[in-house]
Amino acid sequence: MEEKAKQIQLLTRRLYVFIGVLVIFTLVNWMILSAYNNTKAPLPIESTESTIATSWSLKSLAEIPKDQAGAKIRYGYELIINTAELIGPRAKDASLRYAGNNLACNNCHLDAGRKIGSGSFVGVSNRFPQFRGRENKIGNLEERINGCLERSMNGRTMSEDAKEMQAMIAYMDWLSQDVPEDIEKKYKGYVSIKLPNEAADPSIGKQLYTKKCTVCHQTNGEGIPKGEGLAGYLYPPLGGHDTYNDGAGMHRVITAAEFLKANMPFGATYDAPQLSDTEAYHLAAYINTFTRPEKSNKTADFPDKKLKPVSTPYGPWVDSFSQKQHQFGPFQPIMDFYQKEYQLVKKK
Repeated sequence: MEEKAKQIQLLTRRLYVFIGVLVIFTLVNWMILSAYNNTKAPLPIESTESTIATSWSLKSLAEIPKDQAGAKIRYGYELIINTAELIGPRAKDASLRYAGNNLACNNCHLDAGRKIGSGSFVGVSNRFPQFRGRENKIGNLEERINGCLERSMNGRTMSEDAKEMQAMIAYMDWLSQDVPEDIEKKYKGYVSIKLPNEAADPSIGKQLYTKKCTVCHQTNGEGIPKGEGLAGYLYPPLGGHDTYNDGAGMHRVITAAEFLKANMPFGATYDAPQLSDTEAYHLAAYINTFTRPEKSNKTADFPDKKLKPVSTPYGPWVDSFSQKQHQFGPFQPIMDFYQKEYQLVKKK
């Protein structure tokens, strides 16, 4: 019995020693692993576009390079803000008189194409070539500029390789450099408005015009010239012989309303408008009752007539709606027709 007790005691001691060694080994191993983990670099956090801060900022004129390329960009800028003097009726060289009125590109593309909601040039170069329904083909940016010269400027086209054309392209390219996709979307075109389910009423628009617009644009939309001896306008004309013709996009009520919403009266912005959607709608209707130059050969516009914007006020169309409804609305029934008959979703 005594011998058996000694054996049990010996086994117990050995078990304690084994357990102790096991505990020590476990502690040492834990300490080593902890030290190793603390020295490892943290795992990278996957980033998404929504968490990346955008460092983009709108280019200022001070950033234009002071080299030959910069001189071309700067000339393009001058053409945008001094259009009438450089390529309009006041140009010293008669061969450069492409614009037929004394407007400046800057009168519609505000802040020299840098303002949101005014057909900004920021990012525009990145969207060309593009399909254009009015010509029914893929067109480049030069063709788009020529469209403005013929319609908004009531003038004539210039050669695509002309010095003046390429200077304007250079300016637009410069504004379009490295623009993030979300920023470009914000600057693109005009703001959208909710179209009323009624026709735009020029008589309501006239009341709004008298109250909010006559100070700058005058009673009959004649505008205010810059001053004696100076080319262009301080506030551009909206009617008469010296404004956009009836083939211009601004002669469409929906397009004009979208422009007015974000830019008028003076001081309005896309995120701080001074007009409601309905007010902009009626005001656009009144402005487009002013007399203006007539664009020749408008019937050739939109060779595929079903691609014509519903608010185009001149025919022919491929529907039975009246000229008056195409000009003043209501537009939703026309949009519904094109969606049903041609599966085309139209917004203008």
